[in-house]
Amino acid sequence: MNAGFRRLTDYLGSSYWFVPTIMAFAAVLLAGGMVALDTFVGSSWMDGYVWLYASRPDGARQVLSSVGGSMITVAGTVFSVTIAAVVYASGQYGPRLLTNFMRDRGNQVTLGTFIATFLYCLLVLRTIHSAEESGGYGFVPNLALLVGVLLALCSIAVLIYFIHHVPSKIHINSVIEDVGDRLLHGIDDRFPRFVGSAPDDHAATKANIPATFRDDASESAGKQRRIVAAKDTGYIQFLDDEAVLRLATKHDLVLRLQYQPGDFVHVGRALVEVWPPEKCDDACADDLRDAFSVGSRRSALQDLRFLVDELVEIAARALSPGVNDPFTAVTCLDWLSAAMSDLAGRSLPSHLRVDDEGVLRVIAHPTTFASLMDRSFGTLAQYCAADMVASLRYLNALGEVSLDCDEPDRLTTIRFYADRLEELAAEALKGFNLTRVRTRTAELRTALDQPDYKRRLRDDTAWLAGTA
Repeated sequence: MNAGFRRLTDYLGSSYWFVPTIMAFAAVLLAGGMVALDTFVGSSWMDGYVWLYASRPDGARQVLSSVGGSMITVAGTVFSVTIAAVVYASGQYGPRLLTNFMRDRGNQVTLGTFIATFLYCLLVLRTIHSAEESGGYGFVPNLALLVGVLLALCSIAVLIYFIHHVPSKIHINSVIEDVGDRLLHGIDDRFPRFVGSAPDDHAATKANIPATFRDDASESAGKQRRIVAAKDTGYIQFLDDEAVLRLATKHDLVLRLQYQPGDFVHVGRALVEVWPPEKCDDACADDLRDAFSVGSRRSALQDLRFLVDELVEIAARALSPGVNDPFTAVTCLDWLSAAMSDLAGRSLPSHLRVDDEGVLRVIAHPTTFASLMDRSFGTLAQYCAADMVASLRYLNALGEVSLDCDEPDRLTTIRFYADRLEELAAEALKGFNLTRVRTRTAELRTALDQPDYKRRLRDDTAWLAGTA
């Protein structure tokens, strides 16, 4: 249930129609409320204010008609400008960034403001009538008319904001900042939060892994499990890890998750393997299946790799021969180094998760530092190696990530990608450019080989400034 709800909220947040629809309904309610209030209050209260005066039916109609007509025209223009900006951004930065622009709250509120103002004026306009038209007393909702004028003023302010917002939003630095900031928040949300608790005695917990889930399981032991298969084809957008742990504890099961958010799953593929199989009935299997939300596209709800891929895609496009913009790639590397530095200083979860009693319940596939380094710096190495500016910033970013590394295996990963870049640069660069890259790589390698590598890198201002 939680997985489906999270998927729904993510869909509504990234849709371009939801906020304008809510604002349109609010305008309908506001129009009805203001007309009803005018019916009871009348217009005598305006006599005490010299800057207000009661309008006649013809004048009120003209005001509301002008405001309503102009608002729907501007709404069409706003929609056209937004679509043009989206098409430009998706073509320039990558189609996967389309959702970022669609979910932009400023664009949604702008369109909603103009539509709401138009609906408000239209509904109030139909209540105005003269004495001749009604055969009795005329009615002009002056209070509602005043609110309509105020809405028009607000719409003008929103239009000014929109004119500034669109070009600033599609600026490449703003696009990269938005993705990078979401990546940093995603790391903060996902780590150290994960399924269940980490085992106190990892070796003892590992020894309790059922034989059917071991790498050396025999053919007969490997069959002693129940497969919970997927019923949909698509990307896993959300995994309700708390529900998975709760079900495993309730039915006294050990579960092995075969996929993680962001993976593509096909109908019939095993989402979860369950042991012992006799304790997992059809209802339990359905509950486990419901913990996975599958959709047609990847989502950043729990998929850090998706946000990393967006930054990598922007950098790769910037370094392509048709664009040749290394400084955009440099900005992407800066945000990737910030994200990986944040991740390097965190204790990442074990793949073995236990319940409150210390009993093994879930065997997962958690995101690791090495996997995200491969997804980011590993993928970008081939693109950065062909450009000296990008190569130097690439090595500088590795140096900054190492400042937050305390584990030897993570430093080994950083050395590997530094060596990989040098190897690729030797094939793509020549002369002075290649010499600079080799010199920078040697400096990084020498610093990382020292026990006080953090002090060496931190004190070397040329490294941190990227001017060495």
